Order: sequence, then C-alpha cells, then structure tokens
Amino acid sequence: MVPHLTTALTGPINELEQRILDSMPAIERWFRLEWMEHTPPFYSSVDVRNAGFKLAPVDTNLFPGGWNNLTQEMLPLAVQAAQAAIEKICPEAKNLLIVPENHTRNTFYLSNVAQLRRIFYMAGLNVRIGSINPDIKEPTVIDLPDGEQITLEPVIRSKKRLGLKDFDPCTILLNNDLSAGAPGILEDLHEQYLLPPLHAGWSVRRKSNHFQSYEAIAKRFGKLLGIDPWLINPMFGKCGEVDFAEGTGMDCLKSNVDSLLTKIRRKYKEYGINEKPFVVVKADNGTYGMGIMTVRDVKDLEALNRKTRNKMSVIKDGQEVSDVIIQEGVLTHERMNDAVAEPVVYMMDRYVVGGFYRIHAERGVDENLNAPGSSFVPLAFEHSTHLPQPGMKPGASAPNRFYMYGVIGRLAMLAGSYEMEATDPDAEIYD
Repeated sequence: MVPHLTTALTGPINELEQRILDSMPAIERWFRLEWMEHTPPFYSSVDVRNAGFKLAPVDTNLFPGGWNNLTQEMLPLAVQAAQAAIEKICPEAKNLLIVPENHTRNTFYLSNVAQLRRIFYMAGLNVRIGSINPDIKEPTVIDLPDGEQITLEPVIRSKKRLGLKDFDPCTILLNNDLSAGAPGILEDLHEQYLLPPLHAGWSVRRKSNHFQSYEAIAKRFGKLLGIDPWLINPMFGKCGEVDFAEGTGMDCLKSNVDSLLTKIRRKYKEYGINEKPFVVVKADNGTYGMGIMTVRDVKDLEALNRKTRNKMSVIKDGQEVSDVIIQEGVLTHERMNDAVAEPVVYMMDRYVVGGFYRIHAERGVDENLNAPGSSFVPLAFEHSTHLPQPGMKPGASAPNRFYMYGVIGRLAMLAGSYEMEATDPDAEIYD
C-alpha cells in the first residue's frame, strides 16, 4: 500500500523538495560535519507536519515508543543503526537491560518494548526487560496482542549497578520519559551506560529549549539551501507561571498568542497563503498528547470552559502544568484513507530507520493528532523508502518525500543533541 501524498503539487513544498534533492551532497556533508562535533541522541522520533507551503517538526521525542509500528522491511536498518550506536558507546557490550514505562496494562506500548528487544537481540545483545515499577515484585509474563509474550522482571540495585537476578548489563536503555522525575534507583550508576541520560527526561527537558536550538539550526540550514528558514521552522513563544485551573497568568498567554498570530499573518501575507493562522498551546514539558490546545483567536482564551482548563492543567503522571510553549500551528495537508495524517520519523544514532503516518479520522487539519482514536499506518512504499529517486517530479515520488522528511527529522534530532549538551550536568567546561 503506497500512501498517496495529496500535497499540492505546485506549492513551495515542491520547490523545497527540489532544493533538498539538488543539494543532497551538501546536506549529507553538512550533517556529517555536525556529527563530528556533536553526539546524536541514542534514539528519537519526530512528528513532522506538511502544510503544503511549509514543512516543520512540531515535537521531538527522546524516549520514542511506537517501534512496533515500523514495518518488517525497516527492521534491518534499525538493527544496523543499533549496532553502530552500541559499538560507539560500549563495543564490548554483551548484556542490555531495557527499562520501560511503569504502566503495565498498555499492551500496545509493551509491543513497542518487545520490538526494541528484537532489534537489540539482532544487533548481538542479550536483552532482558527490567521494571522499576514497585508493583512488579517477581517476573511477570504479559501476553501481547500479536500473540507474543513479554516478561517484566523486578530490577535489583546494588551499590553502583542496576541489574536483574543473574543478569549484569553493561548498558541500560531507558524507554521511560521520567515525567514524574528521575527515581533514585537510576541515579549514580558509575559503572554502567544509561541511555538516554537522566537529563533527557521531562523532569529536566523543556520544549522551548528544544525549539530554540532548532531555530538556530534552521537558520544555518536555510543559509546552506538558500531558503527562508521559516519554511522549515515553527515560530514559538513561551510563558511561565500559567495556572489554568485558577485562571492566573493568562495575560502573558494572551499577549504571546496575539504576537505570534500577528507574525504568522505577516508570513502568510508574504507568501500569499489564504489559510487561517492558528497557534498550539502545549505544556512545556510532557508527552502523550496531553495538555495541548489549538487557539485560532485571542478571544478563544477568554472563553475557556472548565473541561478545557482541567485538560490543560495536568499532564502525564499527574504533573501540574505551569510553563507552556506557544507554537506556530502547522497545518497538515496529508491524507490517508480520507483521514488527516502526519508523518512520524524514527531515528537511531544518526540514522533515519523508518517511520509511519499517525492518522486521526475525527481531527481537523489544524488539530493535534496524538490523541485517543489515532491509529498508525506504516510508511510502506513499494520502493525502498531510503533511496531517493533523482529526476522524479517533486511531489510524485514517495521515497523523495520520505528523504525530505528524514532531513527535517535529522535537523530536529540535531537540535535534541544541542539541547542535551546545554543541560548536561556533568559537562566539561573549557574556558
């Protein structure tokens, strides 16, 4: 099944696609030089929105779930990337411990953990899954929807190490975004590699820092391609001390929303875009599509009903929202089976390893698709997804489109790398 990309075949995105394909050697060299200076996140996934006139990342996840949505054809790429990543960090690695999220009832999520186990097993590691959930007191076997099983084992912490009974790993892979903060059991591991590091968790990370890094990268990359960086960058503002439940701090929110809507209108006018601008207000930390709302007019903020206020005030693991990012809304013009779709690009180390479409039949082109009711369609193309086809008309070739998504995904991953360096508590400071 080949996704039909219904992006307008005449808009600037095709210009952008052409520009990216023509500049492929320069782009790949640019990335190569960046990775000589910076360490890519161990793995990441990026939500990309294609508006037809602009293509931009709207979220970057450093603890990606959803690996089970990758197709079989993509697995060899993931295995090779896993080998490269492990080789770089711990070439003699033998045992790998995966630490998943604590929620054990979500079997869809656990299918993703099973897929990660499969990838690293094929990369040449003994893999077991160790839970930090205090309710898991003995090995627990869970049946997955596809007939597979997964065993969660309670972790054992010694003075400096984390492991399982009769299993001593040199590397620990976190697939837990630490929304509620880093538990003590994962701290001070001096003789083991913890990937990603603790400061990649949402207790430290902020979306506004990420998009600040991304903005700087988009400017440099725009210069390389000779394009307006706005075509690949969502503008943003931020507000601290907002309390939706109490209705305090709303002035900051209103003025930021107003200023951003004005900037977007200006850009739309410059490019002759006849769409209604909107912004997305999100919790500055956090995932799972919680704490998100679309605002099309400042007046909308005056009339927030109780339900929306409640929805905005708490995110995953009951964390209260006080800091928000106000992000330029990027429409999505892509459709799959008549439902609104957005591509999600998956990366490991510095490689794009695959992706899928997140689709939602009940959501509009200007709404968040990461919400209950969304489903996933693999980016399964009839040709290789990774080898662009030069000479094909822009907009007509799925691999070309996917290459372009991969470039934007890698730019966001690079921003993740900058962000990690800036917040690293153990960074060496050179004067």
